[in-house]
Amino acid sequence: MKILHTSDWHIGKKLMGRERYDEYRAVLSEISDICYREKVELVVVAGDIFDTYTPSAEAEQIFYSGIKQIAKYSAVLVISGNHDDYVRLTAASALAGELNVHIVGNNLQSLNYGSAFAVRPVKSESGYAVFENSVGEQVYINILPYPNEARFKEGKSDESFEEKMNRWIAYGERGKTKKIPSVFLSHIFVAGGRTGDGEREIDLGGARLVGTDMLPVCDYCALGHLHRRQKLGDNAYYSGAIMQFSFDEAGAEKSVNVFDLTENGVSNFKQIALTSSKNLIRLQANGAADGVKLLNANKECFVELTLNLSAPLNPSESAALHECENLVSLKANVALLESEVKRVSNKDKSSSQLFTEFYASKYDCPPPKELLSLFLSLTEEE
Repeated sequence: MKILHTSDWHIGKKLMGRERYDEYRAVLSEISDICYREKVELVVVAGDIFDTYTPSAEAEQIFYSGIKQIAKYSAVLVISGNHDDYVRLTAASALAGELNVHIVGNNLQSLNYGSAFAVRPVKSESGYAVFENSVGEQVYINILPYPNEARFKEGKSDESFEEKMNRWIAYGERGKTKKIPSVFLSHIFVAGGRTGDGEREIDLGGARLVGTDMLPVCDYCALGHLHRRQKLGDNAYYSGAIMQFSFDEAGAEKSVNVFDLTENGVSNFKQIALTSSKNLIRLQANGAADGVKLLNANKECFVELTLNLSAPLNPSESAALHECENLVSLKANVALLESEVKRVSNKDKSSSQLFTEFYASKYDCPPPKELLSLFLSLTEEE
């Protein structure tokens, strides 16, 4: 069976206040074209469909029209991520199923099966499904949306997160009554993954880490949550976000993973580039005039421009720069006189670094780990 793995669409996410709806439409159309061109039979989307719990009507329209276009060529299985309101995401499941689009939220409902589509679920219970194509090839999928006690309606217990993860993963494995090719589909942070500005620190600081040794035995782990495409261990893949969402991703190619999955495992694996969205680039110039020239030479990109200045910009220079529509972020390095006091910058510091430094300034010692974890938990998406 030919499978396409994608994740972290974040439809509706803005770039420093700038809407990008046209880019989302273009990228989803591009994924549909890839499905047609590559004869993809099953698309798995590993969470974070939207950027917020309450996406705009336009963001929802982009999702539904885009997924409908993809479903013209492939069966689709979608799970919720930490940015998704899983109740809202699954509200249209009954209608989506009529198009061979299957959406699973944190209530882990089973998929409707028995349809006449060429590729379809032929067996499903809570937490797993078996898909079959027109020639009888089957794939078992362990389905685990963003794992969270509150989302799974579980009360407090003495279980550690590691114990809970092992239990949740094992629950999705229980339907493996015969040896067939298998996929683990989840939205989690696996230890060792490389991160960027777009991921939430509470999940990256240790409280929600999932070790590679905890992943189930399968042929392919289709993961979402981290925006950089990467491989961990033997067969765990983050396909990465479909667009560059922050300037720390400048230059990073975005793509989807396409591969064949048979009884012999994964073959013909390839990463197919997504080129429909605008690239984010970082440029540096000496003075406003040079900055305008650089911006005009890169009109097809969104730009973070850093100016090296000997004096602050005057109004006319600032106006000339901001007339360039591709300028998204403007930074200035103004040369200081030696007599000026050097200021401490908090630029690019994480939440944990800022909290630790503040606590140390007050109490002359680092904060207890429990207090730091509690502080970080206040920023977690529930």
